[in-house]
Amino acid sequence: MYPYLMDSDHVSLIGRGGELSERITARIAALPPDSVAVSLVSYEEQMRGWIAEIARTGSVERQMAAYARLNRMRDYYCSTPVVPFDEGALAQFQRLWLLRLRVGTMDLKIAATALACDATLITRNSTDFAKVPWPQD
Repeated sequence: MYPYLMDSDHVSLIGRGGELSERITARIAALPPDSVAVSLVSYEEQMRGWIAEIARTGSVERQMAAYARLNRMRDYYCSTPVVPFDEGALAQFQRLWLLRLRVGTMDLKIAATALACDATLITRNSTDFAKVPWPQD
């Protein structure tokens, strides 16, 4: 399927632009074409964040800027392969859940998706994802 699965944090950084975004984009571009995907769970996580952000804004003018950033995120997800949270991911999630790892539910779902599709997770969140029992190379 896809050997690399990008965590939500990287998608957020890419969406913000700037030097860090350029570095991440360059590293991804150095990988084989069509080898990097994102999780549908990341999409859900980001959509919830953007909906909350738009709801918190006090003026239509600020909503316009938030909508522009939301549109950039939508464009990114439309141009990047998205891995579903399917039966394999559910089975991995349930296995991880029973281990009682101190990892947030969304991160646990993203880890489960990566495990189900045998992908390497690309993330800066090493604190939480280091708790996940990844297969040994």
